Formats: sequence, structure tokens, C-alpha cells
Amino acid sequence: MGPVGGSGSKRGPKQGAFVAAPVWREPNQIWFPKSKSPRIWKGTIFCSVNNFNQKLHGFGKVPIQQRIEALDWLRAQSHQLLPRCFFSGRNPSNVACIENGSTSTEHQHKLVSVAGIGSAVFFRHLHPFSLDDWRAIKRFLSKKCPLIRAYGAIRFDPRANTASEWEAFGSFYFMIPQVEFDEFEGGSMIAATVAWDSALSWTYREAVSSVETTIWQVSSAVKKLTKDTHQAIVLSQTHIPNKISWDSAVRRALDMIKRKNSVLIKVVLARSSRVLTTMDIDPLMWLSCLQIEGDNSYAFCLQPPESPAFIGNTPERLFYRDRLNISSDALAGTRARGGSESLDIQIGNDLLYSPKDHHEFTVVREYIRRKLETVCSGILIEPEKALRKLPRVQHLYAQLTGTLEKEDDEFKILSSLHPTPAVCGFPAKEAQVLIAETEMFDRGLYAGPVGWFGGGESEFAVGIRSALVGKGIGALIYAGTGIVEGSNSALEWQELELKTSQFTKLMKPALLLSRGENRIVVQKVADR
Repeated sequence: MGPVGGSGSKRGPKQGAFVAAPVWREPNQIWFPKSKSPRIWKGTIFCSVNNFNQKLHGFGKVPIQQRIEALDWLRAQSHQLLPRCFFSGRNPSNVACIENGSTSTEHQHKLVSVAGIGSAVFFRHLHPFSLDDWRAIKRFLSKKCPLIRAYGAIRFDPRANTASEWEAFGSFYFMIPQVEFDEFEGGSMIAATVAWDSALSWTYREAVSSVETTIWQVSSAVKKLTKDTHQAIVLSQTHIPNKISWDSAVRRALDMIKRKNSVLIKVVLARSSRVLTTMDIDPLMWLSCLQIEGDNSYAFCLQPPESPAFIGNTPERLFYRDRLNISSDALAGTRARGGSESLDIQIGNDLLYSPKDHHEFTVVREYIRRKLETVCSGILIEPEKALRKLPRVQHLYAQLTGTLEKEDDEFKILSSLHPTPAVCGFPAKEAQVLIAETEMFDRGLYAGPVGWFGGGESEFAVGIRSALVGKGIGALIYAGTGIVEGSNSALEWQELELKTSQFTKLMKPALLLSRGENRIVVQKVADR
């Protein structure tokens, strides 16, 4: 797409429009165009787009008979059709639907996930995400059209040196898709968004032409993905830090925590694992497999042009805003799930009553509470401490809610909550200094905010349980663990292995080359 809202651009007067071709479900079927030609729904979109010069909205629908998920639709598109994004919330959210060209508050549908290609407008810069950047994004959003959203992510530490694999993302990267597929519980919708700004030399006609070009590249031949994958064979795997360096880093962190007059209570140290395989890894196939265990988690993908894809399946909400209502999660402490119900209960109780984990969890929960109190009233913590059980791991968990004084405080919430002690440490300043001195890799978007801004709502998760996947780099898999007094480096390393297992299970292990032979012997691996 063109320069609207792009890197380093000025922001002048803006205009925008949104059109959709939706379909709703009968009892056992989602209806999508049943014509063999994809030109039918495209024609509907084109007709509406070209009517924008007469009115700033358009609407059309064409019946298509096919059951489609947003991720299946995105994977059917050319991998060269960039940028692209995908976001699936932890729970489906109610969204007012568009009827007869306008938003209806009476008819709401639960939005499950969104996949988008092309950018009607994008926002990227090298400087840290600022209030001005937030305002620039919000200018293109509207409460009257809640499905227009800016999807993106922000670096964990925007002041750290940027490694080459993260350069395309800048300090932050947000995009409003040109063409998107919205998957609802009761149906689906293909939509196009047009944005133009004459002050930035990006005219209405240029914007329409750009959208039409993207629409013509969209494939309507969508196949249902199986939730398994042809396992890539690992050629090499390199950890930064390695086990010896990890033990040294943990000892140093514990020495600083125990030091007399030290204010440092907790630091989160992370590991980057680079995996090279015999075949290119399809990031969307990986994401599809991750969603199997993504119950009650956020799934996401963000890929700018000429960049690897940042994907993840994270359980941790940074915040969700619905008008003035705010909710956030405190998540800390990790244990594996048990192989039986009795063992799972035993492991869960060990986590619940562990003094070390209680201390780590309390630091996170109280930090979030104090931050919310600066801009919210009526703070409620419910539950105060409980187990959050995921397919592979379980955590200590609390939910905090409050009420904003005004909606414009959204930026204050984002900037004050990140980074939480769950991914950085406490106090944040001292923890960030130690992380910068200790970690020999660039976290990039890992552990940073990832999500979306909307007109009346916004939602951000914490970009953990994530990886950077692309040609030339293979997969960079990230994981971190909190170091507090009482931490054991060997146990923390095991926790890193547990957290990355949702990715490593998708690959076969390192190869053994048989002596005196040219064939490769592959070890059979049991699913972790």
C-alpha cells in the first residue's frame, strides 16, 4: 500500500471507508459464495468501493456455500501477498454487525478471529511508540465501524539495538488490512478497507486502485487445513545462552537480588533458540497446530513485507478495553500438567502453595494493581489467586478489572503496564538494565504487546510463547523464566524447555548420520 500513516510520514486530514460481503450461517452450515468463480464476491466489493465517491460506505453480500476458518483463508493466499496478519482472541467478542451499509447495535455477533492481507494504512517507526503515534492510529478508527482495527505489535525494549531479523518491524508495526476475512461464531465476512489522505499525496483514486489490485490477487480456493503437519527434520539447534552460560547468568542475577541494599526483587531472563530444518517452515501451518492447544489463549501472526513472520500462542492478556472498562491478567509461576487427574491436582497444589512462586506471583499482581489505580477507579481482583490450566502447563493467575476516567487514557494503560514483572522483572528499570547486560540476543517483539486498537475497544496480549519464522533464519523460538530468591538454574532451564515444547513437538529431532553410509537416520520422537 501507499504512504498513508507510513514510517516517518506526516499525518494530515484523513478519510476512510469500509465495505463488506458477509455471510450468515444456517443451523449446520456457513454460507459462502457457491459460484465457481471468485469474481462474484469480488464484483460486489468492487461495486461498493467505486461507489465511495458517492457515499463513504458500501455494502454487499453474495451467498457462498463453504465452511471456512480465517486461518484457512489466510493460508490459501500467496505467501508473497504481504503484509499479512492474523489475530484470534482468547474468547470470542461481541461485535456490532453492518447492515444495509451502517452499523447495527441491535444485532451483534461473536468475532472469533481475523485474517488480513495488504495494508490500507500502516504505521511503523524506529522511535519508541508514543502518544502521537497512538493518536495517528486512532484517527483512522471509528466507533461507528468496529471492525476497522489496527493490528500490530511493539518491541519489548525499543531502545535496545535492533537485530537484522527484526528490522522490518521497526520499534512498532501496525496495519489496517486492505482485505480481511472476519470469522464469526454465526458466519463469516470478507471486507475491504480504503484509506486515503490527500495531505500525504495519497489520493482517493490511488487508494481505490491499490485495494482493487489486492482484491484481484485474493484466492477463493480455500481448503480445510488438517491440524497436523509434516514434521521438518532439525539440522541444527542453537541456544543463546547455552546451558553453561545460562547457569552463570542465573547465578549473577541471584547474587544481585541477594546483595545488601539491592532493590532488585525479580528479573526475567530469556532464551533464543535458533532451529534450522531440512525444509522451510510454514508459519501459518505452525500456527494452525499451535491453536489445537490454544484453548483460552491468543493466537497471532504479523508479517510485514520482506520480513519473517512473528507468530505465537500466548495465554497472557496485557489488557482489554471496552469503552471505559478495563481488564488485565496477572500470570506467573509455571508447572507442567500431570499425566493423570490425581497427579495434575498434586502438581497444581504444589504450585499454589509454593512460597517461591507465591512471591513471584504477588510481585506481578500488585504491580498491575498499582498501575491500574493511577488511571482507573473501582479496581477489583477476582480471583485473587487461582490456577490457570493450559494443555501443557499451568500458572498462577488473577484477573484485575477497573474503570477508566476517559477513553483517551488507553495509551496510559498500554505504556504503564508494559513491561510487566511477568516478562521483565521488578523494579522494571533495574531489571531491564540487567537484561540488557546479560542477554546476548535481541528480543524484538517477543514479550512485547501484540494485539489491536479499535474505535471503542482494544485488546493486547503479551507476546510470549512466540517465534520468528522465515526463509534464511529458520525458526527463532523464544522463552523466558522469572528469577527470584530461591530460583534454581537447572529447574529454570527445564521450564524453558517446557515452554518451547509447543514448537519443538512440531519438528523431528537432530539427525544422526549413519557411519559409512549416505543415508540419514531419523530418530523417532514421542510427543512431549
